[in-house]
Amino acid sequence: MIKRLLFVFLMLVTHQGFSQGFVKKYLNGIFNDTTDISRPQFLIYPTLAYAPETSWEIGFSSLYVYYANRDTSNRLSEINGFTFVTLENQFGIWFDHAIYSDLNKWFFLGRIRLQSFPLKYHGIGMGTSKDYLALVDANQVIIKERILREIKPNFYAGIEMDFQKMSRVTFKPGVNDPVFELPLGNEGSTNFGLGLGAVYDDRHNVLNVRKGNFAELAFLHYPLGLSTFEFNTLVLDTRFFRPLGKNNVLAWQLLGEFNSGDVPFNQLGLLGGDAMMRGYYMGRFRDKNLLATQLEFRMLPLPFNFTNRIGASIFAGSGTVFPDFSKASIHRAVFAGGGGLRFLLFPKKDIYTRFDVAFTKEGSGFYLFIGEAF
Repeated sequence: MIKRLLFVFLMLVTHQGFSQGFVKKYLNGIFNDTTDISRPQFLIYPTLAYAPETSWEIGFSSLYVYYANRDTSNRLSEINGFTFVTLENQFGIWFDHAIYSDLNKWFFLGRIRLQSFPLKYHGIGMGTSKDYLALVDANQVIIKERILREIKPNFYAGIEMDFQKMSRVTFKPGVNDPVFELPLGNEGSTNFGLGLGAVYDDRHNVLNVRKGNFAELAFLHYPLGLSTFEFNTLVLDTRFFRPLGKNNVLAWQLLGEFNSGDVPFNQLGLLGGDAMMRGYYMGRFRDKNLLATQLEFRMLPLPFNFTNRIGASIFAGSGTVFPDFSKASIHRAVFAGGGGLRFLLFPKKDIYTRFDVAFTKEGSGFYLFIGEAF
């Protein structure tokens, strides 16, 4: 979940406001992680990162990880913030959190996105061209929150909320296809969804799951009066993590998103991104319904004699989008795969940074982040 790699922290040593002693202590705390495992850790750093959706981006990130009441039998909570500008004239402020209360009785999972961007719009469906139809310039606000209470061991239920506002939307046609049908929501929209969610979660460390399961089933309704468009969304997200030997993990995810009603283009099922179907641009394929799955084998760490802080992974995924189940075509699915390296950033808390390279039939992409993709 944590965005961006700690990549250019050494830039801080040139800043006049930092003494040599402070920098040395700060770096030692990050890379050696000699603190008590129960102690909260806070990290703030400049970042240099890359993703196909943004190209190169420069910003600042912060990360706070802790155990409730400093009790390591509780699950590891994380809160992070990120502000950035990119070479694609994008900028934004992001906040993400996965917070567990004492005894894991309450679970708060959500994100906030405040951003301005041009993003590529390829059209709707699986038959769209890899050449984008238009660049969509817009301002966007996304606030998604789950408030869940444990009702049985590892089983949570509660309310889910989703607020999305897209404003100042402009479609700038591409040079290859200057005339196309504008999608629903092309003038912008404000939509608020409220619903119920059920989650089974027995993971101990959401940033690097060694063993466990996660499953979410959620239904949200976006009513007229609170929303520009009326529609419903059903989400199914299932993840299994199984240890293979002492250090290896086999991870699998199945994701489904099913929409009905008048769904604006920005809230359709979006295939691609840094988490699911790496290698494809976020929203390269979009439609009312989405099905995707991925499998990843993680070696954390690799069995080197000289260090125990370098790991690796290989992954593969497949996905499709479709307007309704009568027209769902498995043969229209696309595939992606690749591999990556890992560096153990916080040994006591078992948190890695990752560098992934992914390949598709349309090209490749690489990703620099903290925390696993899922």
